[in-house]
Amino acid sequence: MKRLTAYTNKLFEDMPEGVETEKVKEEILRDLEEKVSDLIEEGKTEEDAINKVMVEFGDIEEIKREMDLPQTPQNRKQELARLNFGFSLWGSFLIIALVVFVNFYYTPHIIWFIYPSFGIAWWPLAMFYHLHRKKLENRP
Repeated sequence: MKRLTAYTNKLFEDMPEGVETEKVKEEILRDLEEKVSDLIEEGKTEEDAINKVMVEFGDIEEIKREMDLPQTPQNRKQELARLNFGFSLWGSFLIIALVVFVNFYYTPHIIWFIYPSFGIAWWPLAMFYHLHRKKLENRP
């Protein structure tokens, strides 16, 4: 069970120390140990049970949000990058729609909206790569 303790400590290493964080960490550790015990009773070896529980645990970020634990600056940056990506998608869609409207309203016989649309499409593409880089930086 030392591996489970080390695993939970690793999950919470970037969290600020506090009573709330310790309570959540202890609760998660207790739940993981119970799942391991149940798997051992079902006939799995201890090593297999620990590995299975660690794989099936899931994303710690969801638990941190559910428990309303304070976020680290890295997590805030990743959330901001996700927000910027969404904003860039909607913004570029609206700008391209405006350009298409102006094209077909004023000069329907010449299709020129494609050229500015390619330029506008770089905005969400750049935000996507920025978001992807933030996700890679936060990977353990």
